[in-house]
Amino acid sequence: MENELLKIFDEQWNHIGEATRTEVHRLGLWHEAFHCWFIGKENDSVYIYLQLRSEKKDFYPNLLDITAAGHLLAHETVADGVREINEEIGIDVTLEELIPLGVVPYCVEKENIIDKEMAHVYLYETNHSFADFVLQEEEVTGMVRVPFYSFYDLWLGNTEQVLIEGFKIGTDGRRVTILAEAGKEKFVQHVPSYYEKVLEGIKRHLCK
Repeated sequence: MENELLKIFDEQWNHIGEATRTEVHRLGLWHEAFHCWFIGKENDSVYIYLQLRSEKKDFYPNLLDITAAGHLLAHETVADGVREINEEIGIDVTLEELIPLGVVPYCVEKENIIDKEMAHVYLYETNHSFADFVLQEEEVTGMVRVPFYSFYDLWLGNTEQVLIEGFKIGTDGRRVTILAEAGKEKFVQHVPSYYEKVLEGIKRHLCK
């Protein structure tokens, strides 16, 4: 996986070549990613869905993150990014079913990586139940949902805890129920500008 080729870009987002995933993160090269956030409605409440990253992940193990996301390979278009949804969480979705939220660039420097992503961000309105999710367990070991407006307030600084509910895969392969309060430390720490742009985009969509 670390030798997979990704497109790389300059600071003006001009395509300038290709590099391996390892080089991209070691040298801090701009590259593309596909992000898809799921939201669902139940009664009068709106929920946002997050994956629980596997403990085997090199980066951010055991933290809650975007519903489905991944790098776009050098030969792929944005439309090809929908494969991440099926691969990681077992839901078949087409690009036409997704709501574009724009391209969100951001940079994170952590440990031994410099992650400079141009994230193509999408929203999907789901009516799936937790039973419908089939997880790629080497990548994802659980799914939870959070009331959207609580999640919004968490990242915009208006609350410190949110209620998460869902499941994780136990050591025996069975699903274990999750129902707990969680603060920011339980989530991948994307830069504040990323959360602000994405959550404001989702909020605008919900207010239409």
